[in-house]
Amino acid sequence: MTTAGHGSAHPALEPFGLGSLALRNRLAVAPMTRVSAPPDGVPTAQMAEYYGAYAVGGFGLIVTEGIYTDATHSQSYFGQPGLVTAGQIAGWRAVTDSAHRAGAAIVAQLMHAGAISQGNTFGFETIGPSAVAPRGKMMVDYGGTGGPWSAPREMTAHDIDQVVAGFVAAAGNARDAGFDGVEIHGANGYLLDQFLTDYTNLRTDEYGGPVQNRIRLTARVLAAVQEAVGDFPVGVRLSQTKVNDFTYRWSGGETDARVVFEALSEASYLHIASEGRNFIETARFPSGATITGLAREVSRRPVIANGGMHEPAQAADVLAGGHADVLSLGRGALANPDLPQRLSSGEAFDAFDYEMLHPLATLDCAAAWRARRETETGRFPVSASASSTS
Repeated sequence: MTTAGHGSAHPALEPFGLGSLALRNRLAVAPMTRVSAPPDGVPTAQMAEYYGAYAVGGFGLIVTEGIYTDATHSQSYFGQPGLVTAGQIAGWRAVTDSAHRAGAAIVAQLMHAGAISQGNTFGFETIGPSAVAPRGKMMVDYGGTGGPWSAPREMTAHDIDQVVAGFVAAAGNARDAGFDGVEIHGANGYLLDQFLTDYTNLRTDEYGGPVQNRIRLTARVLAAVQEAVGDFPVGVRLSQTKVNDFTYRWSGGETDARVVFEALSEASYLHIASEGRNFIETARFPSGATITGLAREVSRRPVIANGGMHEPAQAADVLAGGHADVLSLGRGALANPDLPQRLSSGEAFDAFDYEMLHPLATLDCAAAWRARRETETGRFPVSASASSTS
């Protein structure tokens, strides 16, 4: 178990303005795949309860799991929710209401799977920047077979236009569903990251070759979404590593990073996933700059740091050192939906247990784990139906 220790003086508990979003603190729930939606992709009451629990627990910001953006190629997993149909919009409205009742802001993460699709209700074909099979294996925790990925069909100019249109439509639907903003998923090996990655993008047109071209689609999506939704906040998530390739780093290192961050400098914020548990050690370039600190410097935008932020001392150092403005937690939040309240009171954090995600990373599996833990410890989880203490 990790001791909170810093108490109410911890800088992560200070309010922060993330663009136009007034957050009650600097703690965010990171986007996490939960593969718990029904086949129609409509969020359920269970999902509203799940997200609401983080709001009741005191988090200032919640970023949803990746949400597919169209009814063709964007879905990555069976059990993934969408933001395409009227029913899906209504389902997400229940989720946003649950978060807002307890005082949290919530943004929708919009994603396109590209070649990293192992379960698509709308068809079997996958698309990508080039006909290159992804590295790694399909993810069993997300319902995959554990076998190799297939090579996608190389995208045409029309395909690219359709992808952009899907992000734009989904962003408008997110606003209608009551979200406080959207986050464009340009990280972790999915479509936009496939364009940025040199070994999956072998194109010779304006989207291939140097990093300035490979980041072009992400920048185009950002600009198109912003044009469509006006002052609605639009962030971008980035990473070097991928769900299917944990060791990858941008081939041009800090030089590439500067190009990427400048290209996305109109975003409301950048959300950067680091490469390991110890953020300060693993997220540095040879020059000594951290990837998030460099993102702040180059983009001149607020930055959310993700990775290892469940360690209070490290989290305080990241904020004090100017490496980030907001801290997002995945595993730490799963284990402690009330982590901000624990940090304030000095109560110890529960350690993350991988059994929460086995045999599948679903809400049902997590609920079964919690039921077993309650029997063992006599402690009961935070509930979205409980009264908010924020």
